[in-house]
Formats: sequence, C-alpha cells, structure tokens
Amino acid sequence: MRITVLAGGIGAARFLRGLLAHSPDAEVTVIGNTGDDLTLYGLRVSPDLDTVMYTLGGGNDDARGWGRADESWNALEEIRAYDSVPSWFGLGDRDIGTHLVRTAMLAEGRTLSEATAALTARWRLPVRLIPMTDDRVETHVVVEDPDSPEGRRRMHFQEYWVRHHASLPVVTVDVEGVRDAAPAPGVLEAIAGADLLLLPPSNPVVSVGPILSVPGVREAVRSAPAPVVGLSPIVGGAPVRGMADKLLPAIGVDTSAAGVALHLGARADGGLLDGWLVDERDAESVGRIREAGITARAVPLMMTDVAATAAMAAVALELAEEVRR
Repeated sequence: MRITVLAGGIGAARFLRGLLAHSPDAEVTVIGNTGDDLTLYGLRVSPDLDTVMYTLGGGNDDARGWGRADESWNALEEIRAYDSVPSWFGLGDRDIGTHLVRTAMLAEGRTLSEATAALTARWRLPVRLIPMTDDRVETHVVVEDPDSPEGRRRMHFQEYWVRHHASLPVVTVDVEGVRDAAPAPGVLEAIAGADLLLLPPSNPVVSVGPILSVPGVREAVRSAPAPVVGLSPIVGGAPVRGMADKLLPAIGVDTSAAGVALHLGARADGGLLDGWLVDERDAESVGRIREAGITARAVPLMMTDVAATAAMAAVALELAEEVRR
C-alpha cells in the first residue's frame, strides 16, 4: 500500500512511528512542513523535517520530543556568553552538524529536496521524506504587543512559540512566500499516486496549513483518487501538545475536534476530508461531523506509546476502507 502523509513535527513524527509499526510493509511518503524553517547564525534550520528524520531514524530525544538524543550544548553556551541574539533557540551541538551540512549544500546551489535526501540517507529512514517546497517559505504571526509603538508586532512563528511560549495574543498568521512557491519534486506525484492520504494529529494552522497553502497541493488532495483520512489534534477542547488553541481563533476556527474537521471540510462539498477520527472524549461531535459529509468515528487518540499509536493507525486504515467503498 502506498500511503502519503502530510506531516508537521512532533505529533506527526510520533504518529508515523505507530503507522510503521502497524504497516511495516507500506510504502510511505512524508510531505514535510517547511513553514517552520528559519535562519539562525547563518544556518538554515528545518525543525519539522529534522524532527521526522531524527524520530524515524532513532536519533530523537523522546523526552523533549525534538532535537537529538545524547545532545550537548557547548556551542549554545558560547553563544550566550557572547550575549548574542537569538540565544533563545536551542541548537544543540549534534543538531548543529545537521544544519551545517544543509546550509552548505544550499549554498552550493543544491535544492532543499536534494539536501533532505542527502541528510535522510544517513538515517536509513523507512519512509521517503520530502519537503513541501524547495522555495523559501516562513510562517510569521502578528501579535498584540503593548510594548510596541503600534501595539502589534510581527515575528517568526518559532520566536512566538519558543521565545514567548505562545503567551502573546495572535492577530493574524501569514505563511510568507507561499503564494509564489511551487510544490517540491515528487509532492504532487505522491498525492496523486497514493492509495491513502493521511493527515496526522498535527497543528492545523502552522503544520498542515502551510503544506496545503503551497499552490497546487490543496487541489491535488481534493482531486486525489485515494481516500483522505485525518486524526484530530484537538482532544477535549484542547491541543494534545502545542499551541493550536492560540492560533485557531486567529483564523476563525473553533478549538474543537469538530471545528478542525469542518475547517478542512468534506471532499463531497469541495473540502479535503473523507474521514475524521476524534477522541472518545469528543464522541458527541461525531454526529455534527457526519452531518457535514465526513465519515467520523470516536476512538482513543492519545499517543501514549507506540502500541497505542499503532492502534490509532489501524483504525485510520479501517476508516479509509470504509469510505473507499
């Protein structure tokens, strides 16, 4: 079975681990979000691509959910000793090695797809990981800031999340450069050629949203011959991890399992979804989602371990077969 997954960072990486445990023989292509990408100290950093790469390659720090295992922080300590900005972003020494290689390849004229392929080759991933685009795209937010002369301030999403811990009210979210971007090689082909398209429990605004915003991707998903099944990142009215509850109101979406499903919409009505899984705590929303034309089920959606996540993947595949019929 050929499965294509539109993936953000931590939540998607953990789901992929469960998916592979359940379906080890599946041919999985992961289209990774690059809206989180940023340049720090001259290094081009791709947080979501790296989280998927480290997690599936066995090099991730599972306790933190991001970065390398057995990490050291000598370079960051030196940066802070120089009182250099932005020292708020935690680049570990091993992690810096990845960013040095990526940055050097990009400086040589290689594309992000080529750099990603070279980096993932080292980790012998059980999936094919490709960026959503080779063009430079960055997610920025405008926040309310009483200390700013205008009362508002624009910043990179990573600064909002890592430095400010999502404490500032968000006014707007903008994926800079995405309107002029093109899908990376293999993206549209992976969508059109899949037997199943999965939207894992990732942030719908800054993880899945930027991928769907790349021109041609949303249309490709909508017209794909394969069923499209998603898993809610919202459980009991709150994100399982992250700050989706701070971002969804900025795009006019209710912070609920049903709210995200209706935001993505039913394919039968011009949207993207054929099926949607919600957690058991949100079982009362199943009827509302079904009324919108999306087949829905309520099942346990907490990724407490690989076995629990594999069970989630199993139900997603069952739901795909149901809607396929």
